[in-house]
Amino acid sequence: MRALHDRSIMFEEYYHYAQHARAEEEESRLANDEKRGILSTIFPAKSGKGAGGVDGRRQSLVPQVNTSASEKRATVSDEEWANASRAVRTASKGAVFYLITTDILGPYGLPYAFSSTGYGPGIGLYTAFGLMAGFSGWLLWQSFMGLDSYQFPVKSYGDLAFRLYGRFTRYGFNILQSIQLVCSVGLIIISSGEALSEITKFKLCYAVCCLIWALVGWVSGQIRTLQKFGWLANAAVWINLLIIFITMGVAANKPPLYSAYSSAAGYTVNPDLVSPDAAGNFPPIQHSAGLPNSGDFVGSVNGLMQAVYAYGGAMIFTEFMGEMKRPKDFLTAMWGAQTFIYLVYMFYGIFLYGYQGQYVQNPSYLGMSTYGWQTVGNILAIITAMIAAALYGNIGVKVLYNNIAVELFRAPPLTQRAGKIAWIFLIPVYWSIAYVIAAGIPDFSGFTSIVAASCILPFTYVFPPLLNVSLACHKNAIQAGEGFDPATGEVTRHDSGIKRWIRGFFSAEKEGGVGMRKSWGKLQIALNCFNIIYFLGALCVCALGMYAAIEQLIEAYATPEVNAFSCHSPLDSS
Repeated sequence: MRALHDRSIMFEEYYHYAQHARAEEEESRLANDEKRGILSTIFPAKSGKGAGGVDGRRQSLVPQVNTSASEKRATVSDEEWANASRAVRTASKGAVFYLITTDILGPYGLPYAFSSTGYGPGIGLYTAFGLMAGFSGWLLWQSFMGLDSYQFPVKSYGDLAFRLYGRFTRYGFNILQSIQLVCSVGLIIISSGEALSEITKFKLCYAVCCLIWALVGWVSGQIRTLQKFGWLANAAVWINLLIIFITMGVAANKPPLYSAYSSAAGYTVNPDLVSPDAAGNFPPIQHSAGLPNSGDFVGSVNGLMQAVYAYGGAMIFTEFMGEMKRPKDFLTAMWGAQTFIYLVYMFYGIFLYGYQGQYVQNPSYLGMSTYGWQTVGNILAIITAMIAAALYGNIGVKVLYNNIAVELFRAPPLTQRAGKIAWIFLIPVYWSIAYVIAAGIPDFSGFTSIVAASCILPFTYVFPPLLNVSLACHKNAIQAGEGFDPATGEVTRHDSGIKRWIRGFFSAEKEGGVGMRKSWGKLQIALNCFNIIYFLGALCVCALGMYAAIEQLIEAYATPEVNAFSCHSPLDSS
């Protein structure tokens, strides 16, 4: 057994074993799988067999040695390691569909985005983001299918970077992913704290409202495997739909929550749009076909960044695929989830903007003016938010533990008893850090904007084309007489360097794997060129988003604002 991040392993060896894994998965599907009914798809099982029919509940299949130490890896045979890898792959496409739709803020940032950008730009850009998010998911799936195997499983986004660009790129990916995950957990703690403060009519100290949910995370974060999140994620999706219907019904029959005008979308675009006059009368609800304030470009960009959260799951797509029995089924789950997100969220965003205009809140369920329905919506939103936070915290701790504790300090893997005990103590530390980071930011929408621009946009739109280009170059550069020989364990290459990269970039695919076309011809070259353009364009959008978010945060820090260390809720304008 070799180390997961052994720098001596070359692309050809990864690719060789990946093709064997894909072939085995296809054989297993034909030999072992039973037909799944509609109910088993809608309500996925909490546990079951792993890949290849291996029982995922049998912990005896997982080597009970510290595989981070080279001398102990030598005691584990290749077959034992492969079976252990098969055993942990238990997630179904139904479970992954619900996991993808259990995102950070759900649809609740979309009305804010439409209010900041207007109908035309909002619909157009949200559609473009949705189409490219689906394309990026396909690019990630291609990269995963060409590199993952039972011998060398891909467990994180950083593993793809390591195998295609080297260890330093992997370090950068892991750092950025860790930042996004801890910030996402922090954002959910703050949004849940705001909801609780509204439920208590601002009588409970706002700092305590946020702290309560950090403490709840100490318990909810103890779930370790993604398959066990299937039922929770399933419930979260249906609860989110219920919240959507409630907020739409209230918005259609009741006025907006005028008292929270200082945190409304219109306030970031132009405070005059929502501020009351001397007599206490608020401006009428307004809508815009184009930008509501063409002079405030920064406000519109920050509003658009809220829409990016709807497609923020790409960062953990690799983790989802790594725990699926058949990663080939990921495309079905991913495209189904992205279609659901686009259609439902789009309708919701337009509907709420239509009724509340510039007064919509972020998250939108905070803007209901009827206390009874406001309380129902807040309680339900807190439940779904904590499920999402537990999911992101789960993966965040895994990324940090596997890449720092296990790799650098030889800590025991999480599949062993010692690793499971370490998990119990790491979860409270992680949630506490998330709370402290998020609590110090005085502007919720500014915080979400900078996380979207610096983390979500890169993982969803910048990195996938970059990874796919490298995969195509490595694969298509292989010439006759080159490749990996499993009998000797040697890789043969006739050249290296920039010449090999150029040949791979401008060559058609010579051999395909399971789920990949055998010959792309000129389309492969066109795809490589498009991916480069896509990468550069997405990079520019990231820079623009970060500029706008930083400008908004500078303005927020320049004026007295409340944060989660104070007792005054940001929703209380009294």
